[in-house]
Amino acid sequence: MPGLTKRLHKVLDGSTAGDPMSSIKWTRKSTRVVALALRVSHTKAWKMLRAEKYRLRFNRKRLARKSSTDRNQQFAEINRLRESFARRGQPVISVDAKRRELVGLFKNQGRAWRKTPIDVGIYDFPSDADGVAIPYGIYDVTRGDGFVVVGTSHNTPAFAANGIHKWWRLVGRKVYSVARKLLILADSGSSNGARAHAWKEGLQQIADRTGLRITVAHYPTGASKWNPVEHRLFGPISINWAGEPLVDYNTLCQLIRHTRTTSGARCKVSLDRRNWPTQKEIKDSGAAPVLKSPIAIRRANVLPELNYTIVPIATRCK
Repeated sequence: MPGLTKRLHKVLDGSTAGDPMSSIKWTRKSTRVVALALRVSHTKAWKMLRAEKYRLRFNRKRLARKSSTDRNQQFAEINRLRESFARRGQPVISVDAKRRELVGLFKNQGRAWRKTPIDVGIYDFPSDADGVAIPYGIYDVTRGDGFVVVGTSHNTPAFAANGIHKWWRLVGRKVYSVARKLLILADSGSSNGARAHAWKEGLQQIADRTGLRITVAHYPTGASKWNPVEHRLFGPISINWAGEPLVDYNTLCQLIRHTRTTSGARCKVSLDRRNWPTQKEIKDSGAAPVLKSPIAIRRANVLPELNYTIVPIATRCK
């Protein structure tokens, strides 16, 4: 039975999505397709999907525009890259930032077992908060480990790149000591967006300092829920701190630290108190404009705007 469950995970890998606020998952594959792949009956396949917390989902009329014509092609390219890197023992990470959280005695969605309820503020005014927390997650797709950098200022490309570099220094280079390449799965927008030049500058700095060839594959617009970090890391975190007020940074970090990923591994967390100014803040400060750094980027033949590799310009000390 464990072997059959392992085969089920392999069949569904790459076509599974989930809600980062719950443990519910869904797949693009039908029960018939799963049954044929596992060589079992439809009933057996249905029971296995239910046991793994998959549910039937109906379509919802929420989209205002047509899907990208390159959507399926990009999903296929991401799956190909994942298999290629995993086969060669090279690290594959999925990254994204969770929504900004207010730190203080504010209501946190969800319920928790306790004898008496906790009284929190009536209003969620940012001015009443002790600060903000921006969890940036790095999920090791191969090992199933989670690493979260909690920022206290802004979700900028520099902050995102710094989080990845911190993961490499504290975790990655220890478990992937012979790695020469790194695959990053990211959304198309936000701080790690496909069009953000500052994001690529940050990756170039990582490549120069570590000697890694960094390949990035972005999920198509509107497909962030398929990014593994969403349901394999942020989902368990949201469940673990449901109903728990994030009264201070220590409490928030402890709740993340005691979260187990979907593979059963605990999460590591690092608090980043640096101020990461936005582009608007830099312009408003009157500081001299910073010249764009050179980027050694190699675009892929398949959807080059979404798939590219950053190579080291000069190898420095790790």
